[in-house]
This record gives sequence, C-alpha cells and structure tokens, in this order.
Amino acid sequence: MERIPVIAIFDIGKTNKKLFLFDEQYRIVFEESVRLEETTDEDGDACEDLPLLRRFVQDTMASILEREEFLVKAVNFSAYGASMVFIDETGRPLTPLYSYLKPYPASLHSSFYDQNGGEAAFSLQSASPILGSLNSGMQLYRLKYQQPALFRKTKYALHLPQYISFLLTGTACSDITSIGCHTNLWDFRRQQYHSWTETEGVRVKLAPLQRCDKVQPGTYLAGTGLHDSSAALIPYLVQFGEPFLLISTGTWCISLNPFNDSPLTDEELRQDCLCYLSFQGRPVKASRLFAGRDHELQVARIAEHFNKKETDFHTMPFDDALVQKLQSRYPDDAFFSQRELPAFETAEEAYHQLMIDIIAQQRHATGLVLHGDKVKNIFVDGGFSKNALYMNLLAAAFPEMTVFAADVAQASAIGAAMVIHEAWNRHPIPGNLVSLTGYTRKSVH
Repeated sequence: MERIPVIAIFDIGKTNKKLFLFDEQYRIVFEESVRLEETTDEDGDACEDLPLLRRFVQDTMASILEREEFLVKAVNFSAYGASMVFIDETGRPLTPLYSYLKPYPASLHSSFYDQNGGEAAFSLQSASPILGSLNSGMQLYRLKYQQPALFRKTKYALHLPQYISFLLTGTACSDITSIGCHTNLWDFRRQQYHSWTETEGVRVKLAPLQRCDKVQPGTYLAGTGLHDSSAALIPYLVQFGEPFLLISTGTWCISLNPFNDSPLTDEELRQDCLCYLSFQGRPVKASRLFAGRDHELQVARIAEHFNKKETDFHTMPFDDALVQKLQSRYPDDAFFSQRELPAFETAEEAYHQLMIDIIAQQRHATGLVLHGDKVKNIFVDGGFSKNALYMNLLAAAFPEMTVFAADVAQASAIGAAMVIHEAWNRHPIPGNLVSLTGYTRKSVH
C-alpha cells in the first residue's frame, strides 16, 4: 500500500488538544482530540497541566510515525497565546504554565507602568490595552521580581506554540505572531522589541526570532509554531485578494482587519482594540467582544426560565417579523443580562432579543476597526457562522457590506500547515479551502 504524504498539525486550544493529519490537498485524513484535566499552580490558581500536555504531544507524534498508511513529511503547531513556558539550560520547565487569567500583582503593575511612561503612553507603543497576565511579557516581569532565583535559571521564556515545537525539535525559538500578540514585548511604533526588555534584562530570555516559514530538518520537517488567531487568518489572506474583515467567533468574537494599518488611538485602546502581527509581520488591527461566553450564559438562563434544552437554540430559524416586533418594543440597545425574562412571551422571543443585543455590541466592536472604504466583505467563521440569527442580523447591521459565513475546516490548523507549504507540499495550494455562504440584508433595521 502506498503511504499517504501528510503534514501533522498540533492545534492546542484551552479546552481541546488536537492532532490533525492533512494530505497534500489539505483534506483531513486523521484527527485525534483530547481534553486534559487542569491542575493548579503554587497559589492554587487553575492552569494547564504541562506534563500531561507534553505527554500528549510526544506520545501522539510517536504513534503517528508508527502508522504504516501515512508518510509524515512535516509537522507544525498552532496554540493559544499569552502563555509562556520558562525553561532552563536543559529544556526543563521551571514553573507551572501560568494561566493568562491569573490575577496580576497590583504593586508590580504600578511599578512597571510608572517606570515605562504610564499606562496610556505604553499602550500606544505596545498596541494593546492593559490586560494583566494576558500581556504575557508581564509574566516574565513578575517572574523576575517574585521568583528571582528561577528567573536567573531561566534560559528561555517560550510562548506555548514554540514550546510545543521545542518538545519535538529541541530547538528554542520565538515567533513574531506570538511576540506581537498583546504581549507588551513589541514596540509597534518602532517595529522591534520594546526598550524595557533590554533595561530589565528580559530580552536575553527570549529565544531568537525565526521566520514563520522556517523549518527544522530531521526525520520530518518541523515548523516553529504560530499563535492560533494569526494562523486562522492565513487561509483567508492566501485565498482572497480583495480587502476583507474577519470576525472569528468563539468564546471571544474577534474582528480582525488586516487592511487597517492606521496606528491605534487612545480611544480605540480604551474600547479594547489592539494589534496583532500577521505571519508576514504586518500589523492587524483587531477588536474583541466577549460575545460567545455571554451567549452561553444567557442561553442557559433562557432555557431554565422557559424549561427548554440549551440545544433547542442551536438551530433556531431567523424570524424577521419577530425581530421587527422586538425592535419596536425595545428600541434601545442594552445588555441582555439586564433584561427581565418574564417580559418575553416565549423562549423564541427571548432568544431573538438576545441576538439583537449581541449584534448591537458586535456592530460597535467591528466598526472600531473598519477604516476608510477598503473593506467590502465581512467573513464570519467559528460557532456564530452557523447561527442563522447572528448572520442575518449582522448582514442587516452592515448593509453596505457583503456578509459571508465562512467555512474552512480547522482554520488555525490549516493556516499552520499552509505557512510551511513550500517546504513539504509538491502541489499548489487549493483555491477552495474557504467556502462562503452569502447573507443579504433583510428588512431588519
């Protein structure tokens, strides 16, 4: 039997850890997914179980290499950001993988920003709101002052995608998509590491920057790994030449505009906008909305009140007449959490109002990163792309745009495969990796 040439992609999310094998036409020919139990750090805060994660990566890769039906030509990695692994000279982790939700010490917060020009000025330089541990460079700053002995032992602080790569290659490196993702490490005005990384002795703890398309030779070629949000953008940047905006929906709904290169303003920062760096090293302006999590909480609330199953809402059809009725009754934008459920006659009515409220917030958040008249198309991927209410209401909210539900199987994993395409794949990239379903404006207003 002829072995199928494949690339293996580890796609490491907060909840699901996945391995995909893609053939040379980017079809998934194998996948494995696990959920790993969390553990706690020394303060009792929840965090990733790093030994469990290491075993999953190494054992799964070993088992795939033993399979006779596949010829693994390359491997690459996509993983969530804002998470650092501090390794010593031997590559051994020195600390737990601290959660980006871990509370940040107020005293360290104050001393850092006081020494670096204040929060407002620093945010403009780093193109990020003040996010505590989510500014992952602040984790390295905390290690220096709270655990100085471990800081001195630290050879490198690796972002999670690069640590996963290190597990299989033994080569430590940094990647621009991770460094450029609200880390406080990168100066977007000067397009280089921020000066504080030198003055605090942090710069030497960051492994050498490597290009996203660089591979390590060996039994198979190995990439350096990418931040998952930047990886998910790659199939769109490769397939579509016209300017677009992507709303990537999940727990967070992130509006990404790769065609807005204007510097972040104070007002945009105050409204939770930030910049990513694409795999090409170019700024991508983005805004964030916690809509997926809010949707989950409010659906549970509606389901309990009306004695429904939460799954009943997954495929609810869009009712234009009901939307118009609700908009005439509740003309003002509001958060659904502030609405009283007895005011609604049915679960369908309550759910339509929830989505109206979410789209009002989405319209504002997305509007923050639309710039000029370049962008004519909005693509939506992730969970809400399959939600008829979300898509129809979004089309109505942006009548001057063409709104598409985009379907690309495992976008971040495919992006990680595509970025090293030339190294492992003898065929051209297929032109149909992203399929689109258009939504036109209804009579919603």
